[in-house]
Amino acid sequence: MAVLLGIDTGGTYTDAVLFDDGDGVLSTAKALTTRGDLTIGIGESVNAVLAKSQVSAADVALISLSTTLATNALVEGQGGRVALVLIGFDDHAVTRAGLAEALRGEPCIRVDGGHDGHGEERHALDAAALALALSELPPVDGFAVAGMFAVRNPAHEVAARDLIRVRTGCPVTCSHELSAKLDGPRRAMTAVLNARLIPMIQRLLLSAQRSFDALNIAAPLMVVRGDGALVSAELARQKPVETLLSGPAASLVGAAYLSDERDAIVSDIGGTTTDYAFLEDARPRLDACGATVGGFRTMVEAVAMRTIGLGGDSEIVLHSEGTRWHLNVGPRRVIPVSLFATEYSELVTATLERQLAGPRRDALMGCFAVLVGGFRDGLTINAREAAIYARLRDGPLALDTLISAQLEVVALNQLVARGLVARSGVTPTDAAHVAGLHAAFNGDVAEQALMLFAGQRNNSGLPIAESAAHMSAAIIEALVRASAHALLDAACAADGHGYAELARYLFDAGARSDGESLVRIATEVSRPVIGLGAPAAVYYPQVVQQLGTRAVVPKHAEVANAVGAVVGRVGVGIDATVTQPSEGVYRAFVNEHRADHPSLEAAVDDALRVARAAARRAAAAAGAEFVELSEQRVDRKAVVEGKETFVESAIRVQASGRPRFAVSC
Repeated sequence: MAVLLGIDTGGTYTDAVLFDDGDGVLSTAKALTTRGDLTIGIGESVNAVLAKSQVSAADVALISLSTTLATNALVEGQGGRVALVLIGFDDHAVTRAGLAEALRGEPCIRVDGGHDGHGEERHALDAAALALALSELPPVDGFAVAGMFAVRNPAHEVAARDLIRVRTGCPVTCSHELSAKLDGPRRAMTAVLNARLIPMIQRLLLSAQRSFDALNIAAPLMVVRGDGALVSAELARQKPVETLLSGPAASLVGAAYLSDERDAIVSDIGGTTTDYAFLEDARPRLDACGATVGGFRTMVEAVAMRTIGLGGDSEIVLHSEGTRWHLNVGPRRVIPVSLFATEYSELVTATLERQLAGPRRDALMGCFAVLVGGFRDGLTINAREAAIYARLRDGPLALDTLISAQLEVVALNQLVARGLVARSGVTPTDAAHVAGLHAAFNGDVAEQALMLFAGQRNNSGLPIAESAAHMSAAIIEALVRASAHALLDAACAADGHGYAELARYLFDAGARSDGESLVRIATEVSRPVIGLGAPAAVYYPQVVQQLGTRAVVPKHAEVANAVGAVVGRVGVGIDATVTQPSEGVYRAFVNEHRADHPSLEAAVDDALRVARAAARRAAAAAGAEFVELSEQRVDRKAVVEGKETFVESAIRVQASGRPRFAVSC
């Protein structure tokens, strides 16, 4: 059987698996994700997984990558400089659907043109005005083009695209290439985001390919889309916006494969975040409204998912109220002290010993800061932030020596938010080391850091915990509670109910009751919970025990995303529409195809014929072989003056198949 290589670049780790259809997972490996250059972490994980399995690089027949690059870029406001060309839209189009926010003040060119809802030209495309605007435009990395009703007739978008390519040589994204749905401003916004991501995804894929070449892996490279399907690297370069939520989608595909569960809640807990999603009949539930990332509701089909800042590397924050106290977990990620010590052992050890020997115990104890990024173009910081940044240039520092005033804490947090500095502190990962549930990093350092944390005082002046072991148990309990709350929130949202707050309250009341209580309260979920991610086996049995269901933590749960990347199938969908522009005339629309017919069924037959051929071509271009088709048709009607009237037929042809070279001949 052919050997397949799956890779997932997460926020903390880059995972790699080797897989074949006969034996399943052959070996797994992890490397720390190198955010400055993702290819370093990719190369380290691939080298490790090949060495562990003793599989020759020449035997790898396919590489499949799931990546957080597009998601993180939109969340963090990164990407190339783009210009938007709007064809036939009014003055207010830029204010709708988040388009102005997506543009971020970058150029927007408006020209006459566009079509109506039946694909008829409203105004001729003003190519001369577009050419003039291009000649006066400052340099940009790419263009987005959106025409009025371009999904009914993309002729003006295509003409504008060709003109822009000839005049500028820049990549161009047309809105009709990303979605066949109406809502022009949202299509335009999605095209802007896609154009912005193209330079970044190109750099990633080219660098990754160079890494594979250096390892003598001569295999096709596939990328996981946000709906869990695979596409060729070439298509991913053209439509990087479709890789939004790539990692969570891969985890769902991996969950279905590893667990054999068909209907379940999937909880993927990583170092930075936890993702909640759902399997229905062994397939990921998709968000019909499109992926929402960084506040933008795109028109990209992707998994329906909720994400919270909760993971093994979440910051632990103490809140005191009188003699009572509680812990907040997340949402901010910090570097676990036990991990930080593996690179800065001398600093961490000396600092913790000094702090334990002194009388002081506060939130700065056991915490550190380190530079992680350089200045980006256009980035500005104030004097206080610049002073902290300058002090860290010579290397990481303990916070109690770096910070001397509350305003400096604010400045440090701003540097962290801008990606210039990372903090290290106590996390659930450190608590797991103390509890004997984890042993990857420096357990002695973890215990010392938790002793310092336990020594913090409540408002009555008493230490909050007696020992590192007691502190560890409290942190794990806080994470379990936060995970249960988040899981209930996700389940309530999936049910379409607004009683998540009530469900959390009842869950907490049930957790406080004991065997002697006259009234017992139970808050349960009806489906099993598949726990994925490295911390899943540590925490999820406790989480689901309190929710009256069962935990499924499959073998290789810690690399489920990488497994999902490699066991997925190529999948593409072609949308077609039939409308009735006038009595007795039915018009079929499929991509650039537009044809009139005397009957509805004739128009549907024409639309299906064209869509089937387009789906097969698209699947082949996406890297599939042995393509299978499935079809769906929905007729929409309305009652007008008491009479049922045809509105449109919405048709979708789905093509899927295994990637080429996934199985050796």
